[in-house]
Amino acid sequence: MIGYYVHHLGSGHVNRAAAIAARTETTVAAFSTSPPPVDWAGPWIGLPDDATVPDQLLSDVTAGGTLHWAPRRHEGLRARMGILGDHLARGEIRLMVVDVSVEVSMFARLYGIPVIVVGQPGDRSDRPHRVAYDMAERLLAPWPEFVASNWPKRWQEKTVHLGAFSRFDDRAAVRTGSGRRIVVMWGSGGLDIGIDDIRRAAKANPDWQWDVLGPAVTRADLPNLVWHGWVDDVWSRLGAADIVVTHAGQNAIAEVAAARRPAIVVPQNRPHDEQHATAAALHDSGIGVVATTWPQPEEWPSLLDRAIAVGGAGWSRWSPGDGAQRAATVLDELAA
Repeated sequence: MIGYYVHHLGSGHVNRAAAIAARTETTVAAFSTSPPPVDWAGPWIGLPDDATVPDQLLSDVTAGGTLHWAPRRHEGLRARMGILGDHLARGEIRLMVVDVSVEVSMFARLYGIPVIVVGQPGDRSDRPHRVAYDMAERLLAPWPEFVASNWPKRWQEKTVHLGAFSRFDDRAAVRTGSGRRIVVMWGSGGLDIGIDDIRRAAKANPDWQWDVLGPAVTRADLPNLVWHGWVDDVWSRLGAADIVVTHAGQNAIAEVAAARRPAIVVPQNRPHDEQHATAAALHDSGIGVVATTWPQPEEWPSLLDRAIAVGGAGWSRWSPGDGAQRAATVLDELAA
């Protein structure tokens, strides 16, 4: 059996785990605070939340800089590590995939279980990341090999570059729209932009229809701006888009890449500059149009023109379409 720790922040980690587990020959048991996706076939072990921490427990959550998140005397942390330990001690799990947690990586390895770490872009040279990446049997990189990396040689030698992959990779990219339509993917991982930022952009560009996917907004708005909230059929929305405006989270980028749609990417501030690193790679490779901050209303017309000119064909270099299968093959081989 393969164990798989799935981080709860945003939807990308769950989607990525589901795409890989659907292709493995070995049963995958997931551990997560998030609920399981509807098509998850193996065990899904729910973990208590450890994200809400009273102020009096915040004095040293990094254990002197050796970890990322280990608040003292926290009941949720103690309970989740106890559940993990109980399953790891049974001997059924032969391989542990971690996406992402330095603490879980270390914990599983202390049980003598080989660990596969899903790598992340950005600066991972801090002490906890160095330990986790050093101990990993393999590093899975959900981005293409041509992306420049400042990783040390010892990490690069055990990295498997998968390219971006998503739940939509088995579907053919089909253009279904026929007008000037922008789809804004407003993710669950938190954004630096606000409702009024999007509203001003739509108001300044009334000849474009703006459809926003993400948290629901209850307010009267512009004739060319619709807040759809969370939608089940993201794929059809992407197919109807002439341009997608998105943050630079790995899952969002992978889904846009699968749809082969022209894109304007606006990276959000994240620890270790993760999204800015991804956006820089997209800019350098000429695959997408990047705006380092949310554009001013008057900047949108030229950005939209550039996105149309760049097009979406370049996404095939970023997302070949077989990343999940390649990851599954690696995991099956190591679990055996």
